[in-house]
Amino acid sequence: MPEPRETAVYTHGHHESVLRSHTWRTAANSAAYLLPSLKTHMKILDIGCGPGTITADLAELVPDGQVTGVDRAPEILEQARATAAGRGLTNVGFAVADVHALDYPDDTFCVVHAHQVLQHVGDPVRALREMKRVVRPGGIVAVRDADYEAMTWYPASDGLDAWLDLYRRVARANGGEPDAGRRLRSWALRAGFTDITASSGTWTFATPQERAWWSGLWADRTLASAYADRAVEGGHTDEAGLRGAAAAWREWGTREDAWFSVLHGEILCRKEA
Repeated sequence: MPEPRETAVYTHGHHESVLRSHTWRTAANSAAYLLPSLKTHMKILDIGCGPGTITADLAELVPDGQVTGVDRAPEILEQARATAAGRGLTNVGFAVADVHALDYPDDTFCVVHAHQVLQHVGDPVRALREMKRVVRPGGIVAVRDADYEAMTWYPASDGLDAWLDLYRRVARANGGEPDAGRRLRSWALRAGFTDITASSGTWTFATPQERAWWSGLWADRTLASAYADRAVEGGHTDEAGLRGAAAAWREWGTREDAWFSVLHGEILCRKEA
């Protein structure tokens, strides 16, 4: 039987507007639910590591252990290596990998971590089975994903409503599930986990600086990233529709009373010892 491989297309790509948000992510703001479970000697696999900011944080938290960051995109791993090198870390390495078919033996890692990954893959249950395979008995699979339908903001905006509808249609056409956060526990059960702790967490953007940053990166992403190309090429919208969505983001970002919250589902799944 051929090995399973990724069938979904990564919606965002690696445009600067995408990396602007990815490099903002830290273990504190994106993996707080996992941190109490870490011990200094642990061996960790960080799946979908992107530019490596969370990976580097995890490496600092396990100074007597080892962290491996993997991603499907070889080009982004160069940035991840530079991130780790700039922080003087020697207990971290990076490799190209597909979460559906990880090139590691059974029972290799103490922790397998994936942030904002399962929403973009073609078979999240198979991905979780692979994570379970490579984690040691008694080890933890930790997964966190946003839930786009649960995103909420103020004030109301027809333009942002249209943006959200468009994004969800494009993501699903690419083979992903943008409302992954609410599905994580269900997927974990289907993957064979029985010891699952489910939680949720949020990012909130409300200060003038946060609003400007969040609205600006989404306006730019809507016009210039791989997402924009796929939205038009897939027949989901046209250039005028993208410009309208970007303008709605920028207008929202100027509002003094604006507020935006991103809900994430989180699961800690312990493998049976």
